[in-house]
Amino acid sequence: MSTPQKVQIRPGVGILSVLSHLNYKPWFAIAEFVDNSIQSFLDYKEEIEHLDENDAKLRVEIELDSSDDGRLIVRDNAAGIHEKDYTYAFRPAEVPPNTSGLSEFGMGMKSAACWFSPNWTVRTTALGELEEKTVHFDISQIVEDNLEELTVESRPTHSSSHFTEIILSNLHKPPQGRTIGKIREHLASIYRVFIREGLLELRFGSEVLSYSQPKILCAPFHEKPSEIPRLWRKEIDFDFGTGLRARGFVALRETGSTSHAGFALFRRNRLIQGSADEGYRPKLIFGNPNSYTYQRLFGELHLEGFDVSHTKDGFQWDENEEPFLGLLKEELNADPMPLLSQAEGHRVRQKTPDLKPGAKTSTWRTSRTVEYDVPPVIEAQLYEKPENEPPPSDLSTTEMPIANKTVPVEIDGKKWEISIELVNNEAVGDWISVSDDPWDGKVRRVKIRMSLAHPFMVQYSGVEASQIEPLQRLAIAIALAEITARDSGVSKTRTFIRNINKFLRDALSKP
Repeated sequence: MSTPQKVQIRPGVGILSVLSHLNYKPWFAIAEFVDNSIQSFLDYKEEIEHLDENDAKLRVEIELDSSDDGRLIVRDNAAGIHEKDYTYAFRPAEVPPNTSGLSEFGMGMKSAACWFSPNWTVRTTALGELEEKTVHFDISQIVEDNLEELTVESRPTHSSSHFTEIILSNLHKPPQGRTIGKIREHLASIYRVFIREGLLELRFGSEVLSYSQPKILCAPFHEKPSEIPRLWRKEIDFDFGTGLRARGFVALRETGSTSHAGFALFRRNRLIQGSADEGYRPKLIFGNPNSYTYQRLFGELHLEGFDVSHTKDGFQWDENEEPFLGLLKEELNADPMPLLSQAEGHRVRQKTPDLKPGAKTSTWRTSRTVEYDVPPVIEAQLYEKPENEPPPSDLSTTEMPIANKTVPVEIDGKKWEISIELVNNEAVGDWISVSDDPWDGKVRRVKIRMSLAHPFMVQYSGVEASQIEPLQRLAIAIALAEITARDSGVSKTRTFIRNINKFLRDALSKP
């Protein structure tokens, strides 16, 4: 077989310059490379197994260096890029002959690489070929000179070699801090099926990624507490016409989670929507964020017959999402396993604390929160300037409150109107907000707003009035204590409520 000295990248090289503006999340961009590795391994699985024997397992390694200009490397031991596949491997928007797998749009590697970097290199040795080949992409030069072909560097290699290494340099925006942890978590979630089946070993830096399924609730039906406990998991498999099908399972978490409940939606065993802390939670099924269903329901659903976006981070539902959700909701609450009813009705029984040494009571969990989560918030607050301004005379208008009551009272011979408002709006970031319109000779108006959508409420309050009322009373006590402290001469009292809001959001909302 002759070695090509050039590789054609036309037509459409102009599109390379705009790919950096795609609306990718970094884990879905990296997933494009992993998709290609998996598909290459599956296409040549028998040949690789014959060659590698007991070591025939797909290994994908991701290395990220966020220092300086940043560098990202993705390498695999799949079948490499064969010479016969160059026509679609390197050309933009060149659709591969087989679109039934994970590589279907002809844009994955090119779009993800350009999104990350203006300079990238592909080095590969294809299974059964005797040369290692390298192609360099300098996007600025390609677009500026309107290049239609790139030089292929080659050198001899041994017949048992098969791999691909992609090196991206001068990253547009090197991932930093918490984003790196989210990349790990999302990649493990996206490829959980391949990892679980033992087909894929996915490594990020020195860490082999793994996915742990939440523990499933085992409890009696809430309407029959004396019955034998059952495992709240249901298999799903229904066809809703025109080649559309959903299969998988749905279950209830043993421990609720405001961030990690929800459905994971798959296509061809690869997660498309609902990875890690971005679970698919349509309101028709999950309700509001403060509902028990929102925190307890989870599952893995494999959808067949649906198209996906070219970035493979969402389904193209057309007009099929509502019928799908309607059928799914009906299935979820059908006897003899009414998951939705159990999600809302089940209550964790409060156990008498075991005060033996080492017992993990709620006090133990709270002490862990104080040990690990509270100190960073305190450190930040120690360097923040105190709030000098008094409370506003009124609170900004939000969506229609769930409850709003104004109570007239007389204090020290003056008329007050104390308004108590409950809102369920995630856009309201503070747990408690206070306004104080000073006495104008007739009346003093105080408004106290509490957010039911705040993470603290979602984690520790229920949806019933009896569960909300104790926290509402606490919020009123805090607000009035702040006002009376200021009236008695204490300065900068708004700092108190500001810090409470930060503690509750940044530390004490965690389970």
